[in-house]
Amino acid sequence: MLLVIDVGNTNTVLGVYEGERLLHHWRVWTDREKTSDEYGILLRNLYDASHFSSREIQAIIISSVVPPLTPTIVELCERYFGVTPLVVGPGVKTGISIKMDNPKEVGADRIVNAVAAFAKHHKACVVVDFGTATTFDYVSGKGDYMGGVIAPGVNISAEALFRQASKLPRIEIAKPPTVIGKNTVAAMQSGIFYGYVALVDGIIDRIRKEVRLDPQVIATGGLARTIASESSKIHEIDENLTLEGLRIIYDRNCSDTR
Repeated sequence: MLLVIDVGNTNTVLGVYEGERLLHHWRVWTDREKTSDEYGILLRNLYDASHFSSREIQAIIISSVVPPLTPTIVELCERYFGVTPLVVGPGVKTGISIKMDNPKEVGADRIVNAVAAFAKHHKACVVVDFGTATTFDYVSGKGDYMGGVIAPGVNISAEALFRQASKLPRIEIAKPPTVIGKNTVAAMQSGIFYGYVALVDGIIDRIRKEVRLDPQVIATGGLARTIASESSKIHEIDENLTLEGLRIIYDRNCSDTR
């Protein structure tokens, strides 16, 4: 079995594959202060609850946008699974060409998403990832990563509103019953929710106009289903896109080891 781990700024997502089939996946809080032992205990508890055994894991691949935490996760893999993981980065075969001024500055998760999107659709794609930041990544019809857009994430914006405006409360990110809010919470929810829907649709329209194509638009990330469900420009929601991209990259590098 293959364990895939995507370490994000807010959440860490893990999945277990048997061949091409995703057997189970988990989303946990990313804690930079946790030791490899603490993460090991957490993983074992998740495994026990899902009736898996760590002995079944034969290979591991990691993508991380939290560099200080990467060695901790690598140590966890070696100590608790007896496996040296493949870490997505320079030198790892992804199967796509990165057409950026500085390819090394592109987050591993964005490359992984691009790999999965193109492998699935074999056409030009835009991946909208609703994570700590809301990112838009454009993949050409040839499978090249062409660049993208980075905007503040939904939760970051809501938290900034709460922290900077003394009379505004912290709110849940949810679709309000009406656009015109009848109270402060509803008004804030409307601004955040419909504001992000408009941001997403507006940027996708501008990407389409710039590339003169109608690419497949895929939403992923923790808040994908909440925001993307109201968008008129997003074609599909794939919450496991990053996990699938990690599986594909692993197979392109080490398929003979599992």
